[in-house]
Order: sequence, then structure tokens, then C-alpha cells
Amino acid sequence: MQQQISVKLLPYAAASHPDILQAAASALGVATTRITGYNILKRSIDARSRQVWYLLTLQVFVDEPYYHQSFTPIAYPSLPATATPVIVIGAGPAGLFAALRLIEAGLKPIVLERGRDVRTRRRDLALLNRSGVVNPESNYCFGEGGAGTYSDGKLYTRSGKRGDINKILQIFVQFGADEKILYEAHPHIGTNKLPHIITAMREQIIASGGAVHFEQKVTEFIINNEQLQGVKTATGATFNAKHAILATGHSARDIFELLHRQEILIQAKPFALGVRVEHPQALIDSVQYHSAVRGEYLPPASYSLVEQVEGRGVFSFCMCPGGIIAPAATSPEELVVNGWSPSKRNNPFANSGMVVTVDETDFVPFADKGPLAAMYYQQMVERRAFSAGGGRFVAPAQRMTDFVQRKVSATLPECSYVPGVHATDLFQVLPAAVAQRLATAFVAFGKKMRGYYTADAILVATESRTSSPVRIPRDGDTLMHPQIKGLYPCGEGAGYAGGIVSAAMDGERVAVAIAAL
Repeated sequence: MQQQISVKLLPYAAASHPDILQAAASALGVATTRITGYNILKRSIDARSRQVWYLLTLQVFVDEPYYHQSFTPIAYPSLPATATPVIVIGAGPAGLFAALRLIEAGLKPIVLERGRDVRTRRRDLALLNRSGVVNPESNYCFGEGGAGTYSDGKLYTRSGKRGDINKILQIFVQFGADEKILYEAHPHIGTNKLPHIITAMREQIIASGGAVHFEQKVTEFIINNEQLQGVKTATGATFNAKHAILATGHSARDIFELLHRQEILIQAKPFALGVRVEHPQALIDSVQYHSAVRGEYLPPASYSLVEQVEGRGVFSFCMCPGGIIAPAATSPEELVVNGWSPSKRNNPFANSGMVVTVDETDFVPFADKGPLAAMYYQQMVERRAFSAGGGRFVAPAQRMTDFVQRKVSATLPECSYVPGVHATDLFQVLPAAVAQRLATAFVAFGKKMRGYYTADAILVATESRTSSPVRIPRDGDTLMHPQIKGLYPCGEGAGYAGGIVSAAMDGERVAVAIAAL
């Protein structure tokens, strides 16, 4: 027989097959010799009490042959030469998963990516980190795999109603991710492993008869009688198709401007803005695990914090245990930071975005920009940060306690941000509504999580690309733009996702809508 059970184990026991086997036998009231094997269905950590536990959900085989729980890989077909083309603008998670789903449906994806492939893209990132030179078309946000490729690879989401999360994870495994992501409560691939997975996806698209074109930035939508006919790119190339999925990500400001210029409806959208906070990982471990030493059986600890301050949410975003702060700018003289972690999460620092919601009242100074008002507000703060850092993407920074006390830090702690940091009064960089709420929230977080509010924590500005500052509307049923037939806004850049998994699910959803026509 097969039984599904839950067991609670100490960290060392959760890493031991004999201990898991004994726990399963005790839970079922049978001898260990009767258990032929088990599959882990879910694994999470419970650190609410002084003693830290692993919680495991197991599928246990008793008195019958064991088989490894698996899934059936998708057999992507070879497309005929006559397959209907669909343009996919952007090779981030929304675009790639849309392309794969189109192939399943017998449609030919033509993927247009403004940036470079993952391998070439690494050189552009190295130049940005070491020399302070940003390639506007190939950076942490633009290029094969999108922002997620070099931004940690966290795969957990609360958007379960938007699609099949398990299918998304299984596809990642099919293309090379570790099977552990299928049962970990907070699955994570790692920036060092994602490029190989993304490359495998691209190779599958091409092998099936689809096309992937790099360094093809869309500069015009070809429209006739409110029907999409195709697109033109910066190279002068024209790609013709009656359907296009617009999955360009939250930082493609030129696309927002293009849509506005062509009088295609877009809307300003609230987002969140703040700083990236970095602590020593050992400090976060000691706070979360209630121990001076984490030990070898527990992963670097993470945290999630939220506080309401004067009617607005202040919350942690994209927390990266054992991570690094990276320059995520897409244009010269605009400073944006983000965080990432390798698969082992073995760097000595823990970083997280700490942001405040901003809304229409903040965008009033840019009212003349119409639906681009939020985008210009975002850009204003990024330019302030660049100027405050002194250039070359050196970031303005401040100790957390000094920020709250409104004094420039005499010294700064060691920081993972490679271009370097410069001591600054961040109240002069961030909008007052954001800075004041952050200062209040840091003190409150220190009471919720003892040790969090400390002079050993450094704030690095600015974390501003939390989500798109523009929403591209679409019909709730057809998922098509309400004005332009055949144009399908998709993913984070259109305002319909927030993270790798939700973007991938939205890409699949749009592909299914096109296939159903």
C-alpha cells in the first residue's frame, strides 16, 4: 500500500535516509523492513520555536514495490513549414514559456529579444560591474532569460490561481533544474545554473522549428485597421504575423514610449520603491534560527517583513540569502540595484529589497507625462541615486541606524556591491514619503525581528524596479489589447505578473488563448 504522511524531524535527521525511514515507520506503526521506499512530496522549515524543525510530507510504500515519483516530460513536436507564426517579443520567462506552449499547440514562435544570448550577456555584466559601463540593450534586465536569469532564480509564488505552478516547475526540471524544486517550500535554482536551463529552452524552441533572434529591438508595431500585421526592429528588419505576444519585462521603457507614441492605450500603475538592505548572513541566521551557529544541516536563513506606515505598505522584496547586490541599471546615469544568489547561497551576506508602495499622488509632478507619469517618477529617483553615488554606478549608501537618525555614516560596513558604495544621506536621494516610512519601518522591524535594526546593516539605493510602472490593458477573456487585434500584453512588463513563475504562467496562458482562436 501507499500512504501519505507528515513527519517532523530535527535538521540532521531530515538529511539522513535511515532517520527519515524510521520516522515514517513510527508514524505508520510498521517495521522499517516493510517500507520499500518513499518520495518527498514537500519539505519546509519551521523555525517558530527555539528548536528548528524540518517538516516533510512523504509518499511511503509499504509491502509493495517502490517507484520514484516522476512526471512525464513534454514531447515537443516538430512544426511543419506551414505552421502559423506568432511573434513573441521578449525572451524572459513569459516569452520563453509562451513560445514553448505555442509549439505544443502547433504554432510557430518567432522570438525577438533586444539583448544578447546568456553567454555573451555575461561579458556585458562584467563590464558594468568592473568598469561602470552599461549596455542599454544587454544588462541585468535585458537579454536572454530576462531579469530573472541573473537575478536569483526564486521560483515561489502566491499566484496559484493564474496557472499550473507544478507544470512550470516540471518544465524547469525537464530543461536541467534540480528535482528538489518540485518539493521545496521555497524552490530556488540559482543565478549560476539558470543560464544553462535558459539555453536548453532556446535550443528546444529552435529544434522544434521555432525561431529565436537576438539583438532585435522592436521599434514599430505595424497596424492596419486596428489589426496587428507585424513589427519592425532597430536593425530595419520586418517580421510579419497576425499575433504578437508583448512580453518585454518591467524595464522596457522604450516600449512604453513606443506604445504611447503610436497612441496604443497604456496606463500609469502604482509600484514600490526603496533600497536594498544587506546584513551579515550570520546575523540573520542567528536571529531566525535562535542560535549563534547555523550548523551544516540548515540553509542560510531568509526573512519576510511587512509593516503599515501612515497608510502605506513597507515590505521586504526579493530576499536573497547568501547573496550579492548587483547593478541593474538599463541606461547611463540611472542607478538601480537588485539582488541575486548562487545555487549554494554561500556568500557571507543576506540582502533584500525594502520598499514602500507609491501611487498616483506621488506622480502628480509628472502629470503632463500622462500614462508615463509613474515611469518618469521612477527615473527621477534613479538619476538622483546615480548623482549621489558620484558616477560609474557607485551606489549611495548608509548604515541603517544612521539613516534612521538622519546622519551620514562616518564609515560603511563591508558590502557585496562590486562597483562600490559612497556614504550619503539617503533622505536626499529618496522621496520624502518613501524615506520617512522606511525609517519608521526599520525600527518596527527591529522589534519584530530582534537584531534586524543594527548599525551592521547597510542600505544601498535605489531598489526601484519592483514591478512595472505601466499597465498595458487587455481583455479579461481574450487577453488581447482592447484596441489592437492580435496584440497580447503579457507578463511583468504589462502588469500581469511578479516573478519568474507567475510570468511563466502568464506566458502559457496567453499562448493558450491564441491557440484557441
